[in-house]
Amino acid sequence: MYAVKEIFYTLQGEGANTGRPAVFLRFAGCNLWSGLERDREKGPGGCSRWCDTDFVGSDGTGGGKFDSAAALVSAVASRWPASQDSSRARPFVVCTGGEPLLQLDEPLVAEFNRRGWFVSVETNGTVAPPAGKLWLTVSPKANAPLRVARGNELKLVYPQVGAEPERFQDLDFEHFFLQPMDSPDLERNTARALEYCKAHPQWRLSLQTHKILKIP
Repeated sequence: MYAVKEIFYTLQGEGANTGRPAVFLRFAGCNLWSGLERDREKGPGGCSRWCDTDFVGSDGTGGGKFDSAAALVSAVASRWPASQDSSRARPFVVCTGGEPLLQLDEPLVAEFNRRGWFVSVETNGTVAPPAGKLWLTVSPKANAPLRVARGNELKLVYPQVGAEPERFQDLDFEHFFLQPMDSPDLERNTARALEYCKAHPQWRLSLQTHKILKIP
């Protein structure tokens, strides 16, 4: 059984695939905090202080509980456009949460792979990924164990005390991104991230373009 908060079609707004049309598959639940306002600043991850994602329950657009990998992949596929030119673009799904690797398992990845989907996963890196073809994006969180030390991109929300870029610069990733923390200090955080990237060119700036464009 897969518990899903929402499934929706939009553009990827962050990281190396920014601007790419994608179906977002947001799984319910997280292992770093409950997602409830009463639990702000509780849980093993420092992200409980600033996380702005609703991953609680299964009541979002397209959300629900799915009893098989085939059923869930079909629900995701129903969101991909059926226009004539869509056949020239490989269908792209972004598995996110919460923490998607609490539920994304080998049968589900295999079903996406079998149907020709490009599968991207956005994880906090505390849970090992399943076998299969994945684009792996790891976003480490302060005060949380990092068990995934290699992948396609490391996307670090910045700044986080206890999750400074220097802690991750030697890991085995193709891309390294700093993403300014969205908070009342966003302008200052953006300026700091920009200056850090200029001083440390291993890192690239990632902006949340979906928020700038005001799309899901």
